[in-house]
Amino acid sequence: MLKIGLIGYGKAGQAVAGVLHDDPRFELCWIARRSGAPAELDIPVTTLDSASFGDWLDANPVDGIIDFSDVDSVHQYGEAVRQRGIMLVTAISGYPEATLDYIRDLGRNTRVLSSPNITLGINFLLLSSKILRRIAPFADVEIVEQHFRDKPEISGTARRIAEVLDVDRDHITSLRLGGIVGRHEVIFGFPYQTVRLIHDSIRREAFGTGAAFAMEQLARCEIGFHTLDELLLRVIRDELQEAAELTPPPAVRRDSSARAGRLPA
Repeated sequence: MLKIGLIGYGKAGQAVAGVLHDDPRFELCWIARRSGAPAELDIPVTTLDSASFGDWLDANPVDGIIDFSDVDSVHQYGEAVRQRGIMLVTAISGYPEATLDYIRDLGRNTRVLSSPNITLGINFLLLSSKILRRIAPFADVEIVEQHFRDKPEISGTARRIAEVLDVDRDHITSLRLGGIVGRHEVIFGFPYQTVRLIHDSIRREAFGTGAAFAMEQLARCEIGFHTLDELLLRVIRDELQEAAELTPPPAVRRDSSARAGRLPA
């Protein structure tokens, strides 16, 4: 059982906490939030303070930390994580490039995973999109992202999709509508046909199942910086390898005359 600390307790963080609390593979040991206010779960809560967070980790050790807070928090706890070799899964959307560089640098000392969207479905969509782009580099590509009304910026997930597919950001269309948690659509325009890959986030608990998968897989990795699509690809590759080993080789079809020791005329 992995001992986990959770940083961030907004709407997504609360949903993730519930998933981790109910998952027998993990023990959710504590929650760190800026306010330090109690959580709905009966779990210790601390204030995220860079001056004292190292002492908190020493008194409340964990195997890994999952971050659902904001783009600035990693600078408050990053060095404490580095010094103690604690695994880190951060699911923040919209990191500045300098902060991403810092997170990658943490990977020199511990196991780190960063994903702007930690849901399994969106990362499978990302893998599928990469494969289709490789098969048909000539296709037109457009990205449509839809989110709740108050989300101000283009989603980090849409930017990541555009980066991976080598598409300019002016090919991203953003819609803000009430009642939508999150939807991403990648549209491939071929001659005479169209392919649409769509992922809908229905409830924020999807972030929790993705974070749990990421942490479980990260525990099997070497020290370094990792991405969720990389870990998914490894699982798929292992599954294909196992299937290949279990599949008997095709039977060799032999001519009846050869079986009788005669060459065909």
